[in-house]
Amino acid sequence: MYRSMPTEPTGDGSPADTGDSVVTLDQVPRWSDTEVRWSLERDNEDSIFPSAHFPDPLAPASTSENGSNGIVSRFPVDHEINSKVYLWRGNPWNIEVHAVVNSTNENMDEAHSSPGLHAAAGPGLAEECATLGGCRTGMAKMTSAYDLPARKVIHTVGPKYAVKYHTAAENALSHCYRSCLELLIENGLQSIAMGCIYTESKNYPREPAAHVAIRTVRRFLEKQKEKITAIVFCTTTSTDTEIYKRLLPLYFPRDKHEEEVAVSKLPADVGDENGETVIDERKIRIKPLPNARMTEPKPAQASNDLPLSEVGLVRRNSAYLDTYLDPAFMSLIKDPDQRRKEQWEKAAQAQSGWNCAKMFGYGDLGGPPLSPAEEYSLHSRYLAKGNSTNLSEIAEMKIVYRGGVDSEGRPVMVVVGAHFLLRCLDLERFIQYVVKEFEPISQKPYSIVYFHSAASLQPQPDLGWMRRLQQILGRKHQRNLQGIYVLHPTFGLKAAIFALQMFVDNMVWKKVVYVDRLLQLFRYVPREQLTIPDFVFQHDLEVNGGKGLIVDPRTKYVYQRP
Repeated sequence: MYRSMPTEPTGDGSPADTGDSVVTLDQVPRWSDTEVRWSLERDNEDSIFPSAHFPDPLAPASTSENGSNGIVSRFPVDHEINSKVYLWRGNPWNIEVHAVVNSTNENMDEAHSSPGLHAAAGPGLAEECATLGGCRTGMAKMTSAYDLPARKVIHTVGPKYAVKYHTAAENALSHCYRSCLELLIENGLQSIAMGCIYTESKNYPREPAAHVAIRTVRRFLEKQKEKITAIVFCTTTSTDTEIYKRLLPLYFPRDKHEEEVAVSKLPADVGDENGETVIDERKIRIKPLPNARMTEPKPAQASNDLPLSEVGLVRRNSAYLDTYLDPAFMSLIKDPDQRRKEQWEKAAQAQSGWNCAKMFGYGDLGGPPLSPAEEYSLHSRYLAKGNSTNLSEIAEMKIVYRGGVDSEGRPVMVVVGAHFLLRCLDLERFIQYVVKEFEPISQKPYSIVYFHSAASLQPQPDLGWMRRLQQILGRKHQRNLQGIYVLHPTFGLKAAIFALQMFVDNMVWKKVVYVDRLLQLFRYVPREQLTIPDFVFQHDLEVNGGKGLIVDPRTKYVYQRP
């Protein structure tokens, strides 16, 4: 059925197969030999799959976070690993390798398998699949390849995607790739061609899926590179091809320049040593039973009734599980955000030395700094809580609400200090509301208008709380915030902001612009773009004596005195 034929380039310059021709590995471009440097420094707006549900993982980091400033790359240059990686535009089952991957469903039926694979392999493939009893999501099973040039076909089932269960879907997809590679090694095979293990019907976003695929393969090769000679990433659409071209240099840099650029382009969370996302707060902790007698681990025994693909799973996991399940019980930990808050407060109290901010009455700012990955995880959890919780009572307080745009066309968020009633406000729920409201506008440059009018009459949270809120909002908020316009500042507020500049974040709080009059504020944000509470107008009249200002009592519109 197959015949050897030369390959032809596609429209995007990458080689591709022609019909049913057999493609040998020497015809596939090796990643380390690729001469064209695909652009790593593309702007964020060029991302092929911009996600509306979670921050773009390729958002550029701040200029201080680059390889030249001493940050160690999580994926350093490794020429031996790079030599085993290939990128191919075409169907994987046309390549002459030891095994090809078929993305299928739990029933392993032909209708839901990779398009064209069963037709190329012949009817024997479907008949063998029907005898295997299906396959679970995230797992893999192996069959003969029949009429394909490969020796074996590895079938795996990708997860369905939902934003609410993003981490679970991500780890299930990572397990698909790792299961395929483990099955390859267990059967003494060394080369594999794999397409994108997701289907449009399962709604998995293309670019996040590519991140999972590439980083999982990289981590696997770091441990098993002696047992694998070739892993071919196969794409069948121009969209997938461009995504892989753009992401491969992040995880498989070919020189020091690509490694340094990747430091600022990689997502904050690139998983554990296997490429899986691990949230420590969500782990189930195993505690020993009181006075329980520890038993010796039982040797792993593989059942003779299990197919070959399941035997490896039993061999890998049974001894590990037996060690824990017999003498132990499982206990769930506290709410992770509450636990993190307690840890933060405890670390702040334990910090020794002279705390200037605390001595001046600004609160305890001695908490530990968070890494970018910790901030990203913290922000994601608060955002998920805010989106899933009814916070209508906080919305009705009108502390934070959307305005229009400023004079530069940037969206505006309005904050009313006098509405911040600390005595009757649940600060944790308020933070959830703030993160939820700021998320849509903080993706691009934006501004904040803060009405401090009469706010000094209300007790305000200390700067320690402000620092924590800023950490939860995250670094994208810090980068995209262009200005904070403070109306009617008092001496106490200016002193507090100076303390924030000194002890919390000089980059954010240096963007404060003090405005004494409403008319001055309208130079930065037009009047028609703001919903202003009545007492703010009254406060402006009392403080400034109405100089140069006329307020329409019906519309509350402000006019300049002629």
